[in-house]
Amino acid sequence: MSTSPSPSAADSSGDVVGAMRTHKNHDGIILALACVAQFMVILDVSVVNVALPSIGKDLHYSPTGLQWVVNAYVLAFAGFLLLGGRAADLFGRRKVFIAGAALFSVASLVGGLATTSGMLTGARVAQGLGGALLSPATLTIIVTTFQGPRLAKALGMWGAVGGAGGAIGSLLGGILTAELSWRWVLFINIPIGIGVVIGAVLYLSEVRRSTPSTKLDVAGALLVTAGLSTLVYAIVNTDTHGWGSAFTLEWVAAAVVLLVAFAIVELKIASSPLVPFGFFKNRVTASANVVMFLVGAAFFSMWYFLTLYLQDVLHFSALTTGFAFAPQAIAIIIGAQVTTRLMVKVGVWPLIMAGTTIACIGFFWLGHLSYDSTYFGSVFFPAITISFPLGLLFSPLAAAATSQVDHTQAGLASGVLNTARQMGGSLGLAVLATIAYNETRSFFSSGAHTDAHSNSVAKAQAFTAGYNQAFLIASAICLVAMVATFFIPRHLGKPTKDEANEANALAHETD
Repeated sequence: MSTSPSPSAADSSGDVVGAMRTHKNHDGIILALACVAQFMVILDVSVVNVALPSIGKDLHYSPTGLQWVVNAYVLAFAGFLLLGGRAADLFGRRKVFIAGAALFSVASLVGGLATTSGMLTGARVAQGLGGALLSPATLTIIVTTFQGPRLAKALGMWGAVGGAGGAIGSLLGGILTAELSWRWVLFINIPIGIGVVIGAVLYLSEVRRSTPSTKLDVAGALLVTAGLSTLVYAIVNTDTHGWGSAFTLEWVAAAVVLLVAFAIVELKIASSPLVPFGFFKNRVTASANVVMFLVGAAFFSMWYFLTLYLQDVLHFSALTTGFAFAPQAIAIIIGAQVTTRLMVKVGVWPLIMAGTTIACIGFFWLGHLSYDSTYFGSVFFPAITISFPLGLLFSPLAAAATSQVDHTQAGLASGVLNTARQMGGSLGLAVLATIAYNETRSFFSSGAHTDAHSNSVAKAQAFTAGYNQAFLIASAICLVAMVATFFIPRHLGKPTKDEANEANALAHETD
């Protein structure tokens, strides 16, 4: 969920005031602050997954309502992410960094103390808003502190730590839930947040624009977040009211009104719109964002449903579930390494096509679970097959999304791509969770479980039927992403013949 440097953050011209007064020896501390803060933000997307069954039981979430533990955070984070980046430019990286870390920490405390589902959901919204302020500020801190080769190394460290946060989240969530309680997946942020705030107060000086060229599009951020949240709410409640009910249609209509209002604000009113719709006139940029939206819709579901399957059907403990996700984290890291090496040789199109194709196969494979399956017999290999392309896809899609955008807007284009992934994940999870629940309910009503020898087996069969349906639809979503990939030029990012010859000549000279 990382973003790229925003134009204003990376601008080294003379309109930046309050330039760094920090001693060079403190650069390592500043980099550590930025990386730890980014780790915390990314961690909270995945750390709650393993704790979901425990949270659902303790706070009495409904089967479809449980997804709000994930979606409340993701929607708020995605809806305000671009706004957070501009706030860091406008008000100063130090102020926004401290505000984001403080809000994130307080929200984590409230969430950990939650006694009702509404209290936890509200805390997750506040966490998402804090993360949306904090994450772009961490990047702003890096690009205004380091230059040249040191900047490249710092960005590499920042990106690696962000990736580690997502990979470690499930394992850490399992350990904390098993050894302490699910509340500690939230409490763990408090000492980290306090340390980050103290470090920022001691070691960060302020950097902001003296003549800001952009204004905060608060109306746009509020409208898109409210519109998507309303749409998710309508989808989630179809299990109770049905797709064609007056309740559902009224909420969908409200979501459409809010999203249309957002589009009007962005196109006609906002002087510095959050989402420059002109980006999407370019076929390559639009296609990359569509593919990323679909990738998010499919992949967010895997950890959510696998967590429930492993604990509710196979009866894994939270700790065992955390360790069961470790191979997937390794597969993601391997995929990222492979794409780094191959992209300069083959370009972006083959990697995006390979990633969506492999993911399509993996989800289809995973969609044939049984209530009495084993982890290594039915979960391990398809989950690895899905996770590897997740690491394979992100860099090529980012390269495609920014390839035909002016360099001064590359950071904004990357932010839009990241937002597309989060929004896709949120809407995809809402749809798939609802379909899975309806499939589970249909399984019971059809009498297909009458041959089960116990009620617990009947429940396991029903849950498995719902999860399988969700995975098969995720496979279909990846198939649509494959089709969308054909709108990306096949030569994009591929070295020309002259560039290849020059690279070979340099290699021979080195030899």
